[in-house]
Amino acid sequence: MSNAELAIALLQACQDRGIMLATAESCTGGLIIAALTDIAGSSAVVDRGFITYSNEAKMEMLGVSAATLSAHGAVSRETVLEMAAGALAHSRASLSLAVTGIAGPSGGSADKPVGLVWFGIGLAGQPIAAEQQLFGQKGREFIRHETVRHALQLGLRALGES
Repeated sequence: MSNAELAIALLQACQDRGIMLATAESCTGGLIIAALTDIAGSSAVVDRGFITYSNEAKMEMLGVSAATLSAHGAVSRETVLEMAAGALAHSRASLSLAVTGIAGPSGGSADKPVGLVWFGIGLAGQPIAAEQQLFGQKGREFIRHETVRHALQLGLRALGES
C-alpha cells in the first residue's frame, strides 16, 4: 500500500470508530499530518499536528519533561512516550502518533545511528506503546518517507486494522 492509501485507511478507521487523531512529529517535520490532510474530508477526524522539532517545542507544546530530555535525549523511548501522551493530553484526539528520530545525513552516534526512529502510539484508555525502527543510512528522504509509512501502519494496527 502507498502512504496515501494507508492514510485513507487510517482516516476511515478513525471515522468508523468516531475518534479524532493527532500527531506529534519531530524528524518528519509534519509529513505525517500532511499525508493525512492531503485527503479530502480528513477534517472529520484529524484534530491537530504538533511539529516539535526542538526540545523546547517538545516541552512547551507536549509537556515532555526537561529531565527526560536531559537523561535520555530527544531520540528515545522515554521521549516518544511523553510525546504521544502529550498529544493526547493537549488535543481532542483519542489516537496519537508520535515520532522522533535521526534522519541524517549527520547527527548520528554509535548509540543512536542515522536512521533510528522511535514511534509512540497513544490510544485513549490504553497504555502508550513505543517501538523503534532502524531504517539505515539510506538518505534523509527515504528515512522520513518510511517513518510516515510506519507511523500510519502503527495507527491502523492500534485500531485493530491490518
